[in-house]
Order: sequence, then structure tokens, then C-alpha cells
Amino acid sequence: MSQSNRGLSQEQAQERIQLLREKIKKLNYDYFVLDTSEVSEAVRDSLKRELKALESEFPQFITPDSPTQRVGSVLSGRFPKVAHISKKWSLQDVFNEEELQEWIDRIQKIVPNEKLEFIAELKIDGLNITLHYEKGKLARALTRGNGQIGEDVTHTIRTIESIPLELQRPETIEVSGEIFMTRKAFQEMNKQLPEGEEPFANVRNAAAGTIRQLDPAVAAGRPLEAFFYSLGAHELEKVPEKQSELLKLFLSLGLKVNPHRKILHTAADIMRYREHFEKMRDELDYEIDGIVIKVDSREQSERLGYTAKAPRAAVAFKFKAVQSTTIIEDIQVQVGRTGTLTPVAHLRPVEVAGVTVSRATLHNEDEIIRKDVRIGDTVIVQRAGDVIPEVVEALKDLRTGEEKAFIFPKTCPVCNSHVTRKEGEVAYRCDNQNCFAQKSERLFHFVQRNAFNIEGLGEKVIIQLLEEGMIADPADLYMLKKEDLMSLPLFKEKKTQNILDAIEKSKTVTLDHLLFGLGIRYLGEQGSHEFATHLLGEKKEYSVRELLHDAEKLKLEDLLNMEGIGEKVAQGMIGFFQDEKNKELIKKLDQVGIKIAVQKAKEATQLTGKSFVLTGGLETMSRDEAKMRIKLHGGKIHSTVTKDTDFVIVGTDAGSKAKKAEEMGIMILSEKEFLKMIG
Repeated sequence: MSQSNRGLSQEQAQERIQLLREKIKKLNYDYFVLDTSEVSEAVRDSLKRELKALESEFPQFITPDSPTQRVGSVLSGRFPKVAHISKKWSLQDVFNEEELQEWIDRIQKIVPNEKLEFIAELKIDGLNITLHYEKGKLARALTRGNGQIGEDVTHTIRTIESIPLELQRPETIEVSGEIFMTRKAFQEMNKQLPEGEEPFANVRNAAAGTIRQLDPAVAAGRPLEAFFYSLGAHELEKVPEKQSELLKLFLSLGLKVNPHRKILHTAADIMRYREHFEKMRDELDYEIDGIVIKVDSREQSERLGYTAKAPRAAVAFKFKAVQSTTIIEDIQVQVGRTGTLTPVAHLRPVEVAGVTVSRATLHNEDEIIRKDVRIGDTVIVQRAGDVIPEVVEALKDLRTGEEKAFIFPKTCPVCNSHVTRKEGEVAYRCDNQNCFAQKSERLFHFVQRNAFNIEGLGEKVIIQLLEEGMIADPADLYMLKKEDLMSLPLFKEKKTQNILDAIEKSKTVTLDHLLFGLGIRYLGEQGSHEFATHLLGEKKEYSVRELLHDAEKLKLEDLLNMEGIGEKVAQGMIGFFQDEKNKELIKKLDQVGIKIAVQKAKEATQLTGKSFVLTGGLETMSRDEAKMRIKLHGGKIHSTVTKDTDFVIVGTDAGSKAKKAEEMGIMILSEKEFLKMIG
């Protein structure tokens, strides 16, 4: 409609605007969700133009949920961080039929003698997003972030036409899904980029980069789509009993879901579904990297519960690693924090599984010899598990005679020290603990979040400090002075003070974080926690000096009796604490004032020997942290509610476990009550 809107009264304009909005919303719902349309796209566009013209003439009637208001205001800074209402979990991966069957067997043991029914959905290669609707209106859109806190990207999500600004019913609901870009849209977007601007490497990067634009007008010009599949917090009167019914509910609300879903009953059914879509993945107009298998029953899913990282009721069944060919332009050796020398192939950039790859691991000398890989070879490259690039084999028929064999170095490529390979091991190691590469890698490890958590000390700053001779080991960080940092390039007053404050704050650390930060070979986060628990026992105080004293007395058999400590880890720990240089470092950490914070058990023994079940999302801590606190106070963790359960901790969006606990007369604790219990 192109005629002028002049002459309309305010009442007439308001009525016309309301009618246009409702019609356009209906057409958008038909087009984007149901893939049908009663009119052509040109008609829909014409109605939108009329609405925009009317709202321009009568701005007092503009509302945030209008189809014309999908472009919001331009943000001027970084995105605000916002806590999710309910925690966002990752999925466990399986890669073959054997691992799939093992998963089915595991969950069947938890629900014995019960029939399991599965729903299969495609695993979209995009950006996870969570939407909050309040009484049917889009209130907020958050990226997944770390699962507990995401970035508020509402301003760009509002530009995606397949996402309704208003649901078909006024529900208050939290839903999660995947934002993606079609292959065609991706190709067109890269073609239209301004000259000199770097094209996006893959569709996921393009989608993520678009969502994180500060200017929503940029996002509005890039066609994105969305599929939804997960329910979080809600105020629904009735929750669907099955995942398959939940997807139908989403459709009825105006939320688009992937059409390629199917109910399956056996591992063989799942394998056929996976093989079908692995063969036709290139025929789809969007990228997929596998399928997702979920237990269809919501009640069974809730009873299956969660592991430390993932729900037990669902897995991501990844496709076979996608392969490609390219040329090895060079092979260089990297040196890690424990001195391990790892050969890395530098490749002519190639796209593998939707990602541009320019480097790939060759693992060790034995692998290079076994595969007969040479510089200049044409090689097959794959992303193992669709993540880590590796060289599979060299295509020897394509050799020209110009290829060069790689000679593994006998000295460290960084410090020229001698390298050794112990009997029974495949890796060469640099013997020089003062090697710059090892020192820098050890320091990178020491300052990371799961160790001493010193914010502001990134790789560039650490390398600067090492090169200037200001530090040689982690303990030296605590002797840095303001004038030291101010003498470095680009260091201003605020940056310097922030780093010094972060260093001072890190002087008090829990024992498990201290142990992990030391970088003991093979000792990960879980092993550090188990070892710390063993050392602390019932102690209310503990010092770095005591750690050194206790560690020097370690015996292999004692370590092997600890939960979570295997032989390789035990050997690595004994070797570490017997090394004089490591002992000196620990003494030095004590001298610079490192204090160990012991999480004291509550004097009253309410938790000792008691069993706990967790359900729902927690606000002030992760589920892993809650479990760790329960263990530190002598409690036990169970995944299901039984007559032996003593307490059920209920968070947001709690499921059937809370109801079952109430029916069985088991003590229910809120998060606040639990925190009060442990003091």
C-alpha cells in the first residue's frame, strides 16, 4: 500500500496499526514457523512498509513488540553479563555404535525394567541462545556463556524475523535453541563484505559474530534463523510429558523447531537415523555436525539426573570426523610446560568440518615415522571428534620428489638444551627447567582461573615480564612492585594497579587450586581435589610449609589408595615433590605469603555421613561446587531420591525429585538453607 496516510485521525491510525501488526505477525508465523504462506513475500513486505510509514507519522503508537521494531538501539560498550534462570548443560558426546550402546546400557541400569523411548533431533552447528518470555513478550535473550552466566544480546536477537517478539499465548517461559545461518546466506554475506574485510571462516562464526554486533542494524542485514528444542524455567500450567510433545508446544507458541525429528526405540534405529543424515548432511541448507538423542519421557529424564557435566538422558552422537586434503608447508616443534616436544604441521589453510585449519598435530616422532609424513606432502587432515585437527596420512602417490623428511631435533628448539626420551615413553622432553618455553607455559598455567586465578596476567604480559627478567617462576609474581610494571610498554596507572590487586588477592587460595596451579604432570582438577581432601582430613588450618612436609613423605601405595589417583598420576606427583627445584618453589611461595584457605566443616555434624540429592538450578554456585562443598563437609551425593536420602536441595525449575521427596517425607532444603547449614 503506497498511498499517503494523511487524513487519518489518531483513533483510525491506532486501529490500522494494530490490524497491520496482527496480520504481519500471523504472516510471519505462517512463513517462518509453518513454512506456508497465504500471500507472496512482496505482499508481506508491502504491509510492513505501510506499518512503518504509519508508525513514523504516529510515533506515539510505536510499541517494542511491533514487527518494525526488530532493530533496537545501538549499544555503546560491552554486552552485560546476566545469570541464566536455569543452568545450561553441555551434552556428553558419543562417536560410534559401541559408545551409543554403552550409554543406553548405563541409563537402563538406573531405570531397570522400564521401556526407553528416544527422540532424535539434528545437532545444528550454530550459536546456543536462551530466550525469556514474560507473559508472551520477548524480555531477554542470552548467549550460553559458561552455562550459568551469558551475554545479553537481546538487541540483535530482536532483528531475527523467525524469532517471535510475542508468543501466540501469553506464557512466561525460558526456552533454548540454536541460532544459525544457512549455507546460501553465508556465501552471499561473504561475497557482499566490504573490500579488504576478512570473510568469515564458517557459518557458526558468522552467526556468532552477527549476534555479537554492537549495532543491531548490522545484524538486521544478515539473515539468521533459529530452531528451539529445550525448556528451562516456566510458569506453564501443564508441562508436556515428553520431549516430542514439548516441540509441538513450541510450534503452537510460534517458536520454530527442526522438522527432522523422529521417535526411535533401539540402538539400531538410532544408527540408521544417524547414517541417513550423515549421508545427506550436504543436502541440507544448514550445517549439522551430528544428531542429538534424548530420552523422550520427561519423568524418566528427571530420574536419570545429571553427571558433573551433563544430563544423563541425552547425548550428542557426532558424525565421523570430516576429512580434507592440503599440503604441509612446514613442521615445527612446540615445547609444553612439562618440557614435552610436540611436532606441529603448518598447513596450507583448508576448511575441515566447516572450520579453516592451518595447523595440525603430528603427536610425536613415532607417529611421523609410522605415517612417513614429510614437509611438502599432500596429506589428509581431519578434526578428531570435530575438534582437534590432526594429520591422518600422507598421499604418497602425489609426491614430486621435492618433499623433505623431518628430522626430530636432538636439542630443544627454544633453549638448545639436550632432549631425552625415557624408556617406555613416546615423547621427547627438554631437560632444562629454565627453558623459556617451559617457564612461560608453567606461568600461563599458574595464573589461570582454575589455579591461582590472577586476572590481567595474560600471555603477553607474562612474556614481557620474563623477557625483562622481572620474574623467573610463579613466586616472583608476588615480589613485583608498582615501578616494575610501570616501566613496561603500555602499562598505565590503572592497569598496573589492577594487576597488583589481583596478585595480592590470589595470595589466599584453596589447597586444590594451589596443587593444580603447580602444574604437576598428569594431575588434573579432580585429582587435585581428591589429593587436597586427603591431605586436609579434619584439619581446620593448613599451610604451604605443611604441604611440603606432607608431600615429601608420600608413598606410591598411599597415593594409589586414594580415589581418582591412578598410577601415572601417582608417579608424576612423587617425581614432582622429590625434585629439589620444585621444593624450592614451594618454599618460596610460603615465603612470599601464600596462605591456604581451608573450608572448615560445620562443628555440628549435620552433613557427616548424610546423603544429598540436588535438583533444579542453583543461583550462587554451580552444581559441581555444591557437590564439592557437600563432600568437604562429609556428605555423600546421590543421583536419585530413595528411602536412604537424607536431604534434597531444591533450586529453580526443580523437577519430580522435589515432589518425590515431599511424598516420602524427606527434608527439603532451599539453596539458602543449605548455605546456612554449612556455615
